[in-house]
This record gives sequence, C-alpha cells and structure tokens, in this order.
Amino acid sequence: MSARRRSLSDISYIAVTGGLAALALAILVGPVIIVLLTSLTDNRSLKFPPTGLSFQWYEQLFDAARSRQIHRAASNSLEVAAWATAASTLFGTMAALALARSRSPWARATDAVFMSPMILPGLAFGLAALMYFTLMGFRPSLNLIVIGHAIVIVPLVLRTTTASLAQLDISLLECSASLGASRFYTFRRVTLPIIAPGIIAGAFLAFMASLDNVPISLFLSSPRTDMLPIRLWGMMESTLDVRVAAVSGVMIVAVLALMLVMDRLVGLTRRIRD
Repeated sequence: MSARRRSLSDISYIAVTGGLAALALAILVGPVIIVLLTSLTDNRSLKFPPTGLSFQWYEQLFDAARSRQIHRAASNSLEVAAWATAASTLFGTMAALALARSRSPWARATDAVFMSPMILPGLAFGLAALMYFTLMGFRPSLNLIVIGHAIVIVPLVLRTTTASLAQLDISLLECSASLGASRFYTFRRVTLPIIAPGIIAGAFLAFMASLDNVPISLFLSSPRTDMLPIRLWGMMESTLDVRVAAVSGVMIVAVLALMLVMDRLVGLTRRIRD
C-alpha cells in the first residue's frame, strides 16, 4: 500500500512539475514564435494568424529607400550600444577589481551604488536623468544617451566579472609577486586571461541591454537622435507596420546566434547562473 501511495505521489509530482515547465516554456517561447510568424505574413498590417506567408516585409526592411528612417534609428542604436558597452566594460571591470576581495563597509556601499540602476524603475531613472542633465544645461543628444545607457548596464559587467574573480586563486598572484612581477604585469599575464570570459560575457549582456533600452532612450532622445526602440514604438502606434515584426525577427535571430556563439566561447549560461 505504501509503495502504491509513493508511486501515485511520484506521478503527481512529475505531472505538476512537467505541466508548470510546459506552461513556462509556452509563455517564454510563444511570443517569439508569434512574432516570427507575423513577420512572414502577406497582410498589409500586423495580424495573427497570417493568412499567407511572404518575405516581402523583410525585403522592404532591407531596402535603403523604403526603410531609411529605420536604418538611421538602427545605426544610432548600434552606435550608442557600442560606446555604452565600451564604457560600462571599462568601469565595471575596474569596479570589480576594486571591490571583489574587499570586506570593508565602503566597498559594500559602493557595490550597492553600482547595482542601484538595476533596482530603480527604468522610467523613474530616465526621468531623473533628463531633469539632471537639463539642470546642467545639456540638451538631449546621443552623448547623453550613451552616458545614461552606460550607467544602467554597468551592473551587468560588474556581476559577471566579479563571478570570474571569485574563481581566481590568490596564490597565483602571490607567486607572480614573489617572482618579481609588477602589479600591472601580473594583471596583464595572470588576472586578465582568467577573468576575460567574464568580462566578455558581461559586455555581451550589456550590449544587448543597451540596444533594447526604452526608458533612457525615450527621455534623452530628440528628433535628430532617433533610436530603434522609439522608432518601432511610434510605428506600432500609428500604422501597425509589419516591418516592426520584421525588425523583431531579425533581432531574435541575431541575438539567438550571438548567444550560441557566446555560450560556446565563454560559457555565458554558466556565468549568468553563477
């Protein structure tokens, strides 16, 4: 009787956990599949399910004449993401090196300051950034968007680099110092090669977060600094242009390919988990 009761309990547990896993998978993957199918529709507006399949919207998307504004917005977003990623990688790595092994109160306070952009609501931070830069006399521009994005994405680099530093054996640094190596030489030949995968993984996550950032771009952009998320938002509100789905499809495929490459090179999934 107890064995039968245990068997029923195991079956119920598997059924419940399997059902919840399937539901979570459907919630996560379902929207992606819907967007991809919608981008292949032959309708003239966003509609699901599509009545037919066609690549016409991808052809229009890559047409420089028809999609000039989208290309300009995409160029601005890529430029901002590149500069913001470079800045956040530099400052995030320096912060991780300074804070990783420190147990002092100021180190914990500084770490909390670096992580605060991930806690604050994005819209609140974007509005605060706009008010701050306006009081300083600056007008919305790509440079301000780069600064805003860099502040928001620094925690991503900080966390992955800190995880890599946790795997660094301190005896390696002591051996290098005992052999007469300078701190910079030890960092370049010992520390940096070990933490490089964490830095690269953080830079990848930071680039993706900057490219898809809406709140900062919304408040700090101007008509001359059109950003891709804002451009797609406007197209959705005004015309329900199917090219919005086509852009999403391109981004989904590109991000999936980059994630596979990054996971292969630096173990991105493991470092996010750590």
